Amino acid sequence: RGMVLWHILINVCGICFCFQIWQAALASLNPNPTDSCPLYLSFAAVAAIPSRVSRHNSPSSAHFLTRLVRTCLPAGNNRCIVIVCEHSDVFASACAIARAFPLFTRRSASSRRKEKKHVTVEFVTVGQDSGPLEVSTLECLASAADGVRLAARIVDSPCSEMNTDDFLKEIKAVGSELGITPTIIRGEELKQKGFGGIYGVGKAAPHPPALAVLSHTPSGATQTIAWVGKGIVYDTGGLSIKGKTTMPGMKRDCGGAAAVLGAFKATVKQGFKDNLHAVFCLAENSVGPTATRPDDIHTLYSGKTVEINNTDAEGRLVLSDGVVYASKDLSADIILDIATLTGAQGISTGKYHAAVMTNSEQWEAACVRAGRSSGDLAHPLVYCPELHFSEFTSAVADMKNSVADRENAQSSCAGLFIGSHLGFDWPGIWVHVDIASPVHAVSID
Repeated sequence: RGMVLWHILINVCGICFCFQIWQAALASLNPNPTDSCPLYLSFAAVAAIPSRVSRHNSPSSAHFLTRLVRTCLPAGNNRCIVIVCEHSDVFASACAIARAFPLFTRRSASSRRKEKKHVTVEFVTVGQDSGPLEVSTLECLASAADGVRLAARIVDSPCSEMNTDDFLKEIKAVGSELGITPTIIRGEELKQKGFGGIYGVGKAAPHPPALAVLSHTPSGATQTIAWVGKGIVYDTGGLSIKGKTTMPGMKRDCGGAAAVLGAFKATVKQGFKDNLHAVFCLAENSVGPTATRPDDIHTLYSGKTVEINNTDAEGRLVLSDGVVYASKDLSADIILDIATLTGAQGISTGKYHAAVMTNSEQWEAACVRAGRSSGDLAHPLVYCPELHFSEFTSAVADMKNSVADRENAQSSCAGLFIGSHLGFDWPGIWVHVDIASPVHAVSID
């Protein structure tokens, strides 16, 4: 990998450094795990990230890279970032840099700024497959960065600016750009068509809940994939209300749906060859006279009945409707749901690793590999419905919506609730991704 691997030069205004100064700057770096050195009156900086990482981290050290760019990049309206890395780490590095430049802000100084800021990112590849990046690769990087920043902007926006109406506008805008007209089922129509999960969670909010779908169906497709995102635009907890320390930040409870929208946009722009459906389960878990009460029983789109024993376990209700719609109405062979589902996820896999649970050992391994390659880290949860699903036993309905024992694999149980509505004998591939903690780790806060 050589001594130059993963050194980052952040250069402003085209300043040229003599070779001796450059070598001295590199020699001064002692990454533990990172290090940086300001140059030329802090108009530039050189920084380093670890050349080796543990097996559960990304070789790109993406999280460190985002942090370094945020802290080391000098001020100015025209800036340049040069990344020296192996070709295999270019994609993760590009996404990491994109995270360092969020789009959403309501700082008054930003609104008064007249000149736009420009950041140029250059890649110098070393090791195997070194050389200039192909145009198709650059286009892929641009699409991915755009998707990352779109998802981050939605997640960073408060509910006053990103309610279900606003989220639908974002979906329609992406659809318009891609030439796709979304399917939208909303409000009382959800109730009439049997979407008891989405309707029950969102019926008390001033902006009605919705199920929205963007569908990419190219000719010659050989399989059908559905991504289902939890889009709770704000989560008060409902009548099982959250406290003053746990409610702030719940604008990010739409992180799964935001991720699906950004990923769908990037994937379709790159010419994805199979059928791909993005399913958005949108609601605001609000408090009001019509809010769902503990002890209420809802019939979900699967036809199964759920006794509500915790209105703050709402994400699994909307996602259950979403995955069943993907199976029944979209005939998906592969269904992936993604959600900020459980606080216990952070205990299970931490702040940086999404928790993955699936009925396929092959897909479990593939998700972990994809996380290391992309910088969006993932780690498996226990998949054992025969031991855990009994936590939802109800005397009056098919199941309750929250576990009896909160110390028994909470995150796995929450995922199993969703999978149970597909059926544990469903022949397709089902993947559940819980990003409750990672959605905060990459936010602007």
